[in-house]
Amino acid sequence: MSLDRTDGPEDAPRVEDPPGQDSEAPAPRRIPNLGHALLFVGFTGIVLIVFQTILLALGRSPAAVHGGEITVQHPKLQIATMASTYLTVLLAAWFFYPAVWQRTFLDGVRWQWATARRQAGRLVALGFLLGAMMQVVTYFITPPKTPPIDEFFLTAADAWLITVFGTVVAPVFEELCFRGFLVPAFAIAYDWLSLPRTPAARTRWQTTMTITPAALIFSAVLSSIFFALLHAQQVEHIWAALLGLFSVSLVLTFVRVKTRSVAASVVVHGAYNFLVFLAVMIATGGYRHLERMNR
Repeated sequence: MSLDRTDGPEDAPRVEDPPGQDSEAPAPRRIPNLGHALLFVGFTGIVLIVFQTILLALGRSPAAVHGGEITVQHPKLQIATMASTYLTVLLAAWFFYPAVWQRTFLDGVRWQWATARRQAGRLVALGFLLGAMMQVVTYFITPPKTPPIDEFFLTAADAWLITVFGTVVAPVFEELCFRGFLVPAFAIAYDWLSLPRTPAARTRWQTTMTITPAALIFSAVLSSIFFALLHAQQVEHIWAALLGLFSVSLVLTFVRVKTRSVAASVVVHGAYNFLVFLAVMIATGGYRHLERMNR
């Protein structure tokens, strides 16, 4: 399965390269840089804490700690908290970053929906393939008696809600965070730190947006480690499952770099998640017999 790059020269390893740039145009800006990414991630954490603090003050905390482990008390409230956090952060980013970047938010993170739409069939197929491979891996893993994710499947309404959230909302936000911000930010930081301190190298840095292969590899590995850790609680910190998630993230990063489109990695991510939910749907008769999950 191949994913075509749809813009820019084919002979240079780059994350992005604005078309139509000439010698009279302003010097290109390498964005999102590490500062932009840390601000996005940090603001997300602050907003999430604020929402959870408000709910706790109202006596409606979506989670509790029992025996040192976090358990979900109100699945709908937990999903609503996450969705509200994502929406708040994206709305703030939509207005803040264009003022800093001097370009639209979607252009700055290289959303490129047209690219994803043209390759939708292949992207969905790749997502399904990743999901199937992950199902095979988890089949040989001895899971805990009550995985945390099972708490979102206590009722059919909760199950459908987490399915929509996990297939549509979560992939969009996670891909914007990891492939939209962190992947280019880590790569830019790597190249800056390894840049020879010569006038020629500094001029090349200021007049191009080329990303070295070493920077891309470093960024893919580091961002994938964080991606796996983000989902560690969901898989009870099982190493085999974490390694699978790490591998999935590497593929998503490859799609992002190859197509130069975050929207493309969103489609793959959404298809991957959907296949995981589809397996549960089939096993439970469309979430009508959720008791079968514990057999």
